Amino acid sequence: MTQLTGTVIAAHGRHYLAEAGAGDQTIKLQCVTRGKKSDVAVGDLVALKLTSPNQAVIESINERKTLLYRSDQYKSKLLAANVTQLFIVVATEPGFSDDLVSRALVAADAAGVAAHIVLNKIDVVESLAKTRQRLAFYAQLGYPVHEVSAKSMPEAACASLLPLLKAQSTILIGQSGMGKSSLINLLVPDADIATREISAALDTGKHTTTFTRLYRMDADTTIIDSPGFQEFGLHHLSEGMLERAFPEFAPHLGKCKFYNCHHVNEPECAVLAAAKSGAIAPLRHALYIQLRHESLQTIGY
Repeated sequence: MTQLTGTVIAAHGRHYLAEAGAGDQTIKLQCVTRGKKSDVAVGDLVALKLTSPNQAVIESINERKTLLYRSDQYKSKLLAANVTQLFIVVATEPGFSDDLVSRALVAADAAGVAAHIVLNKIDVVESLAKTRQRLAFYAQLGYPVHEVSAKSMPEAACASLLPLLKAQSTILIGQSGMGKSSLINLLVPDADIATREISAALDTGKHTTTFTRLYRMDADTTIIDSPGFQEFGLHHLSEGMLERAFPEFAPHLGKCKFYNCHHVNEPECAVLAAAKSGAIAPLRHALYIQLRHESLQTIGY
């Protein structure tokens, strides 16, 4: 049996599509894992054993540089492996969830992935000023905000985003209705054809938006599209990981009276003092408290 190394380019349930080879020699293989394992993510580099000309078994997963996933106390959902940056797509309309944006930023910081916010549909001028005001908060925290309109100003959108994608592995996430698909179709010519091919290979029928897929733009540039979702649980982040995933906490960590301070209601807590003075936005400290509470939940029987 032939052994190959491939990149997982799509996942649907426990069925995967991997790409092996390069250039004209690229082949796509329908893959399964051994047993009932389903811990493979799009973007994973995997060792494959061919079982037929277009099918393979995933033997092992190479060490990951990064892994983005969301979780609650019951299960976790892998988003993508080996990504270098996360683009959170929001729009002037319909309204987006600040909670989801904030959680995605925390997930990126915890995973060591650079985060950007892409504001789409800036041609909807009635909502633009208000949306810009909401996003200014994230810009002040140091997250770049890029304004585009995929449909009415496609050339400007490409000019703004393509240089940022070069030589990176980027995942786009966002709620349904933000125009993520329009952006993908703009940035990746023939994306819809590739999606149809992947859908046919994974036998997902019409449900083309229910799986994550990777598009290769050139040898060292990939872009990953993920299904829209409304919730972003971070149950897997420990207290230590959480406090370090808020960049504005960094100057205050290690300055609390107690070395094992939880930054909740302890006396002489440097983080609480910073939240009180406005150096840390109360909203962000409240999010930290909420995420810490969620991470402490265990399944009760």
